[in-house]
Amino acid sequence: MQDLKVSMAETDTSSNRCSWKMRFVCFADRVKRFPGLAWRATWKVGKENPRRVVHSFKVGMALTLVSLLFLMEPLFEGIGKNAIWAVMTVVVVMEFTVGATLCKGLNRGLGTLLAGSLAFFIEYVADSPGRIFRAVFIGVAVFMLGAMTTYVRFIPYIKKNYDYGVLIFLLTFNLITVSSYRMDNVWNIAKDRISTIAIGCGICLVMSILVFPNWSGEDLHNNTISKFEGLANSIQVCVKEYFYDSTKSACQDDSSKDPIYEGYKAVLDSKTTDETLALQASWEPRYSRYCHRIPWHQYARVGAALRYFSYTVVALHGCLQSEIQTPKSIRALYKDSCIRLGEEVSKVLRELSNSIRNKRQFSPQKLSDNLKKALEDLDNALKSQPQLVLGSRNGRTKNTPVQAAPHPDQKLEEDSRSSLPSVKNIDSSSSRGCKSKEHSRELPKKVLRPQLSMTAIVSLEFSEALPFAAFTSLLVEMVAKLDRVMDEVEDLGRMAHFREFIEDDDDEIVVTCEKPKTNIAQNGLPSCGTE
Repeated sequence: MQDLKVSMAETDTSSNRCSWKMRFVCFADRVKRFPGLAWRATWKVGKENPRRVVHSFKVGMALTLVSLLFLMEPLFEGIGKNAIWAVMTVVVVMEFTVGATLCKGLNRGLGTLLAGSLAFFIEYVADSPGRIFRAVFIGVAVFMLGAMTTYVRFIPYIKKNYDYGVLIFLLTFNLITVSSYRMDNVWNIAKDRISTIAIGCGICLVMSILVFPNWSGEDLHNNTISKFEGLANSIQVCVKEYFYDSTKSACQDDSSKDPIYEGYKAVLDSKTTDETLALQASWEPRYSRYCHRIPWHQYARVGAALRYFSYTVVALHGCLQSEIQTPKSIRALYKDSCIRLGEEVSKVLRELSNSIRNKRQFSPQKLSDNLKKALEDLDNALKSQPQLVLGSRNGRTKNTPVQAAPHPDQKLEEDSRSSLPSVKNIDSSSSRGCKSKEHSRELPKKVLRPQLSMTAIVSLEFSEALPFAAFTSLLVEMVAKLDRVMDEVEDLGRMAHFREFIEDDDDEIVVTCEKPKTNIAQNGLPSCGTE
């Protein structure tokens, strides 16, 4: 027994050694593969958007310039140790786009200026009565300003546009006011802080606006165009796969690189990005021609309409992955009309995309006419073969009661016959009664089995027709929701003063536009301007 325990202990020890050895081998393998993985991840980030590499160099250059306040002796003697605030400002304010940098820079500068001015005023008022009154006054001022500014931050408009500025105001005011109780040169503190923050903000604005600028409005403009094109491709591929390759689509997972999934996923995930870019673009000094302000908030409304429209595309994609599918023989009868309607919807989305890209208006009437013709073709196709969708149910339900009606009467007759005894022989009557009872028990089984199977067949055939009915109804619903998208793009063209379309213009795929007689000037999307 003792030998067995010793052998078991040795086995446990050897297994622990093997496990530690395997862990060490796995860790060494991960360390060995880490440089390659890090390099591939770094290369992928730069390849997806080369502007990230440029922005990294811009931030490095800005930090180098602001470090000269420490490195150069004449600049350090003029500013002193407060130059660290300039470095902190560059690190905090420098953002990827011009709009984000302007938003943070102006908020920081304005908050610091107001806080310094107010701190100097409080210091001037509290200094004359005495030191005890000064301490009490500073404490009350800090409490009042802290409570008021914190409450103001909950206001939605302030929270959305000036939250960072209010936070900097609160921070700067407390630093200057509280430190002024032990220091006499509060004016110098406020002046140095304001000047260093102004230097840092100035370097950030120069590097963001003048050196390879990344405009938030341009990103929002391009993202809106790509979302239209992605939805158009998703609809076109989805309709074609439903009639040609539905079996493959039913087995495909959404997590894979599915063009349908990728198209509407980008639209569904764009709410936060659109709102952020629209807010940042509103800070940028960019105007259309003839000094018309670009309505960036309308781009966000167009994105909201696209998300509302994309929910139908998600449901349409779900029809491809349904467990119950309509037979291909039935789908083939309506294939041309459904594909044409899907192509017309995709064509409308692409023309709206071209309208935004080329800054030209479009013709809602012409697009509606094409959609109406496609809808009429689908309606005529459905009316030409109505029995394929609903006729099987009607035909079965009409025949089923005719076959099932005699069975209860037969059952009653057999029961009445079996209940009447025979006068000739009681034994024979009893035997007949037993046989008739057995027959009456077997008869409902023979009657109910065909009836239940018939009901199952009717339900199965009708359930096979339901997926195609849902698919066609979603196509029609998509056309109805497309009106909202067209209205928003039309409002965008009117507010941004898009050019009127000329019928003979062959540069891009655009259409005419019927609008009230107004003087609409041509516009562009310049890289910079003045506010």
